[in-house]
Amino acid sequence: MRRHLFALGVALSSSVATLSSYACTRTLYVGEDNTVITGRNMDWSEDMGSNMWIFPAGIHHDGNAGPNSPKWTSRYGSVIIAGYDIGSVDGINEKGLVMNALYLAETDFGKPNPKRPHMAISLWGQYILDNFPNVDEAVRALAKEPFQIIAPPLPNGKPLTIHMSISDATGDSAIFEYIDGKLVIHHGRQYKVMTNSPIYDKQLALYEYWESIGGLKFLPGTNRAADRFARASFLLDAVPKKPDPNYIKGVPNQDYQFQAVAEVLSVQRAVSVPVGISTPDQPNLSSTIWHTVADQKNLTYYFDSATTPNTFWVDLHKLDLKPGAPVKKLTMAGGRVYSGEVSGQFVETPSFKFMPAPAP
Repeated sequence: MRRHLFALGVALSSSVATLSSYACTRTLYVGEDNTVITGRNMDWSEDMGSNMWIFPAGIHHDGNAGPNSPKWTSRYGSVIIAGYDIGSVDGINEKGLVMNALYLAETDFGKPNPKRPHMAISLWGQYILDNFPNVDEAVRALAKEPFQIIAPPLPNGKPLTIHMSISDATGDSAIFEYIDGKLVIHHGRQYKVMTNSPIYDKQLALYEYWESIGGLKFLPGTNRAADRFARASFLLDAVPKKPDPNYIKGVPNQDYQFQAVAEVLSVQRAVSVPVGISTPDQPNLSSTIWHTVADQKNLTYYFDSATTPNTFWVDLHKLDLKPGAPVKKLTMAGGRVYSGEVSGQFVETPSFKFMPAPAP
């Protein structure tokens, strides 16, 4: 069995090396006292001008992919990070549901079917935050495939082939991938780590091999997605899931919630790709440009930039997310520096325009 797993690990690792990768890593921490925290790294090949936005409930949206696009009014307010200010790539809603959009080279949304409703990919994550309070409701609704995702390239020509992870305040988790035009859903609390290529079924097989070796003996050290999956999985399992007397005195108020947040952020940093790194035979290998940590029990959303000093956070309890409240923006692009709790620093601003997709 171990020989078979080793052969599988070598074969899959070799195939991963040939793929271009805009790499990201997502982890889901579940600890004592109903503590649930989702961490994510955004790895990208350039600065994407990320800004943070507050979207209250009651906003009217449509799928922005032609006259057959679905229309909805947001049930829940959310805090999101926009990439290039054309789409939501990460965020948390007022019920503690978190979405993370990660790159997947193998994504295939299928040939556009003019008879189906169409959703621009820029709105996929926002649709989830707007409409669902937990993972189970989202899975039941999206499994029916109420729309087809249309994914034009970014304005700079880069492809928008992504897969989606969601998690909620109970620790439930789901991963959505479109492979060969078909939706594949992995739903369960065991799906705590997600990176990029290969597809999730193969990532799980690779991790089975590394788990058999044991992380205390050896862990793969490259920046490849499969190796980061193995390292993140081991580290996530290894960090304490309750107050640690060795470190609790060093966190604010000696409060376990802050220890847990620090642990998740340290895991995300441990699987980051240094800023500016390049590999000659993998020209699309990407640096980690920022991290987020979403405390879903306490509804606090942390942001940590790789290019500016200081970590800051938003306490959702301090936000007006009721219908009729204004959209607000925290400008982070251009090297703006913030620290501490920043809910009072958002500025009322008209929403960015979600990138449209052409009608099939």
